Amino acid sequence: MKLYTAAFAPNPERVRMFLREKGVDDLEMVEMNIMEREHKSDDYRALSPFAQIPALELDDGRVLTESRAICRYLEGVYPEPNLFGVGYEETAFIEMWDRRVEFMFLLPLAWWIRHGHPAFTAIEKQIAELAPRGEKSFRFFAKWLDGELTSRDFVAGNRFTIADITAMASVGFARVAKWKPDADELPNLLAWRARMLARPCGQKG
Repeated sequence: MKLYTAAFAPNPERVRMFLREKGVDDLEMVEMNIMEREHKSDDYRALSPFAQIPALELDDGRVLTESRAICRYLEGVYPEPNLFGVGYEETAFIEMWDRRVEFMFLLPLAWWIRHGHPAFTAIEKQIAELAPRGEKSFRFFAKWLDGELTSRDFVAGNRFTIADITAMASVGFARVAKWKPDADELPNLLAWRARMLARPCGQKG
């Protein structure tokens, strides 16, 4: 298998975190330079028609895009440790939390950065009003998630899951906007981040 990935982008980072938590370090990696628009090339579009990164090229030539779908596939190839849930009940709650984080934390953050940061003018047709709207939604969910983390150590329950990976990729990407959890305003999110940084998902390399 071959994973097409890109530095700093949150969705490729979700997959890399997933692999680190699985202890997988022998997957072939192909680094794409987003700022130089390598993902827009005809060769890459032959693999990923919508120029999405990451993309996982399977041994039989088929290609998976969408970071969550890639992680779901990798969960089957490398089943331990389980990160998607065991049984229908746990799986459903993990799915709920992962989707909440993706749509109410990561997506607004993407609006904020991609439509507000000057570096992204090279690759994005920016819509100015999306940046403050995204920032407001992102900050609202961060505060709400901080409240949820008063009673548990992980996003989706009593153990580490894909939902923590999605949240950690979001918090990491937020550094582009010079944001990180504040000890006074978001103490539980800050403590959660410290726990994640101590895990394999928080290690770079």
